[in-house]
Amino acid sequence: MRAFTTLTALVAPLDRANVDTDAIIPKQFLKSIRRAGFGPYLFDEWRYLDHGEPEMDCSNRPLNKDFVLNQPQYQGAEILLTRENFGCGSSREHAPWALEDYGFRAIIAPSFADIFYNNCFKNGILPIVLDAKVVDSLFQEVKDGYRLTIDLEKQTITTPAGRVISFEIDESRKHRLVNGLDDIALTLQHADEIKAYESERAKRAPWLFAD
Repeated sequence: MRAFTTLTALVAPLDRANVDTDAIIPKQFLKSIRRAGFGPYLFDEWRYLDHGEPEMDCSNRPLNKDFVLNQPQYQGAEILLTRENFGCGSSREHAPWALEDYGFRAIIAPSFADIFYNNCFKNGILPIVLDAKVVDSLFQEVKDGYRLTIDLEKQTITTPAGRVISFEIDESRKHRLVNGLDDIALTLQHADEIKAYESERAKRAPWLFAD
C-alpha cells in the first residue's frame, strides 16, 4: 500500500450527497477480486452514456460530457471534494479500489458511511471529515486548476489562498497511512513473535503439526 504523507493535487468537485457504492462501482463489476483495473468503471453510469460491462474497452464508449470527471479542467485530479454520507449503501471494498485505481488519494466530505470510511484506510485513501460549512466554502472556491495541499503529519489542508484547515484523524489510522501499512503489513510487523509462538506451540502440541 502506498504511504501518504503530503499531497498537493488538483481537486475534482462532485457536488452530490448520499453517493452510494453502487454509483461508485456498479454491481456488474464486482466479479473480480484483483483490486486493480476498476478505475475505468468508476462512477460508470454517470461517466458514460451507455451501459458498462466488465472487460469493456472504455476508450471507445460515449462520454457524458456534463459529468465532472469528464471535463478537461479536472483531468488528473487526486482529491475528490464531495457532500455528506459519501460511500453509503453496500459494504463492497471494490468502491475504494475503483477510486484508488482511478487516481484519487484523498476524499473530503462532511461525513462518510462507516464501512466505506474504514475501507479507505485499508486501501491507501485518506478520507477527511470537515464541517459542512467548510466544505461549502471549498465548493465555492473550486475553479479551474484549484489545488489543495494536504499534510497528514500536521493534519492540515492548505488552500491556494493560504488558508489552513485542520482535520482530525485517529492516530492508529494515521500511522497506517503514513507508513503505508495494510492489514497484512501490520501483521508482518509481528512476524518474529508469530514464529516464536508457533514454534513453542509445536513443542506443546506436536500432533497438530504432524504430516
